Amino acid sequence: MKRFSLLLILGWMLAIGFVGCEKKSQGSVEPMHWDRDMCERCKMAISERKFAAQIIEPKTGKAYKFDDIGCAVLWLDEEKISWRKQAIVWITDAKTGKWIDARKARYTEGAVTPMAYGFAAYTSATLPKNVISLDFDTVVERIRKIEKENHQPIGKEK
Repeated sequence: MKRFSLLLILGWMLAIGFVGCEKKSQGSVEPMHWDRDMCERCKMAISERKFAAQIIEPKTGKAYKFDDIGCAVLWLDEEKISWRKQAIVWITDAKTGKWIDARKARYTEGAVTPMAYGFAAYTSATLPKNVISLDFDTVVERIRKIEKENHQPIGKEK
């Protein structure tokens, strides 16, 4: 009986140890449920695997999902997120669909994206040859400019 109890306790300890090992690291990408997860900003279903983004709150690890980098950038502005500079930002590579660090990515303009902001992200290895690429900060400023131009009061167009 003692041997059985000892084996049972050891079995539970191993099981708990394996469960602990499976815990995701804080700041990592949450699994995306394509066509079911909704964009945090515009509430559309996230279905385009080459333009999705996630913002991770660094202290809690909570993931916020977006269908376009434009929605992610504007959400940070509109919600006045205090941890915006510390936010971990992921985006899918437009060529491979794999998650990459959005702040380190290179971007091209003119892509057909879910919310028409037009920015596609790449790593230096997947970036198409002979294209002009932009860094994250430039893309953020251009998204803000696009949004401002699209929401000017009537009669105030340039």
